[in-house]
Amino acid sequence: MKLPPLPRWLTPQPDSLAAHDLRMGRSPWLQAIHLVWTVWVFLTPAMSGGAFGYTALWALLTLVSYPLFLWLYAMALIAAPRRARACALAIVGMCLALLPWYPSGLSYFVFGCVMLQPRRGRSILGYFALLAVLNAVLAVYARHLGYPWQALVWMPVVTAVVAAMVTVERINHEREAALKFSHDEVRRLAALAERERIGRDLHDLLGHTLSLVALKSDLAGRLMERDPVAARREIDEVSRVARDALAQVRRAVTGIRAAGLAGELASAKLLLESDGVAFRYTAEEAPIPSELETVLALTLREAVTNIQRHARASLAEVSLQSDSQQVTLHVRDNGVGGAMAPGNGLTGMRERVEARGGRLRIESVPRQGTCVEVTLPLPSGEAGDAPSEPHRLEDMVAVAPASR
Repeated sequence: MKLPPLPRWLTPQPDSLAAHDLRMGRSPWLQAIHLVWTVWVFLTPAMSGGAFGYTALWALLTLVSYPLFLWLYAMALIAAPRRARACALAIVGMCLALLPWYPSGLSYFVFGCVMLQPRRGRSILGYFALLAVLNAVLAVYARHLGYPWQALVWMPVVTAVVAAMVTVERINHEREAALKFSHDEVRRLAALAERERIGRDLHDLLGHTLSLVALKSDLAGRLMERDPVAARREIDEVSRVARDALAQVRRAVTGIRAAGLAGELASAKLLLESDGVAFRYTAEEAPIPSELETVLALTLREAVTNIQRHARASLAEVSLQSDSQQVTLHVRDNGVGGAMAPGNGLTGMRERVEARGGRLRIESVPRQGTCVEVTLPLPSGEAGDAPSEPHRLEDMVAVAPASR
């Protein structure tokens, strides 16, 4: 289910927690799930009883404090780091201010501590030291007010556990963001390297050839009247040079078509090695029609993504083989294997392959890993094309730096 966008008055600041979620493709509304724990605001009176039970004072303080808490919580999510910390401390302060009459406010204390979570570049040890100080202040103040120690001993534990969980989750999200940025950067560098190669190839191929065509055409024009036979030879030579240039351009285009698959190999190398998975590949240098190359590149991307997310593998291998009839891509890993639940990724992979008359075979053996095999038939006449100048996949994959 697609969640609605944030209203305009809740537009997050660029360096806020909500903006980070948006950049990662997650809806900031998911942060509202954590509010389910505020149920303790409404359950605490049932366990306290007496003067701290469901009284008119409790109802009044709840009507005032709960909306204020929700507003401060939202501001801590959408504000810049400095203001977000101020909102989190305000939640803690509200708890302490209400504590003499409102034990339900202890739930606010936990939320305030969690929202003080460190951002990138901030010390995690410093954060937990601050939590220790805040919990000590709360314990001393609450004991001074007469709260039983049994009601307070769980607060540091709950605060530390929840804060640790949220901090680990945030670190993982930041790691995913950095990995995604690196992945995109490899694609950009691969595309840039390919554009530079295309420019050099076109200059080398066409610069000299077109100059030669122009020179011989001028010579044929001058010879036309006084030596028609020589002029005819020059015109034939122009025709031959033009055909050679056309063949060279076709070979260059064949190399350009391989760049998409090479870019995916480079991205796969970075993605997997950044996650601690060794990556090996073998690829035969052979011309592949652009429409088939696109299918192979998308299949490789989906298979590698599945390895990174689900396989728990230590090794992934990719091989590309072709002959006069077909081209075959293998993607293997040594992960957990086992039954694979159908999903949009596998369905889309199969549909793309079958739309080109190919076949997709997936073998996943428990504790022995998974093998994805894609076989696509080459169009008739593909084998008869002139051999292309090799476009080395290694040149593109080398763009991906070793991450370990």
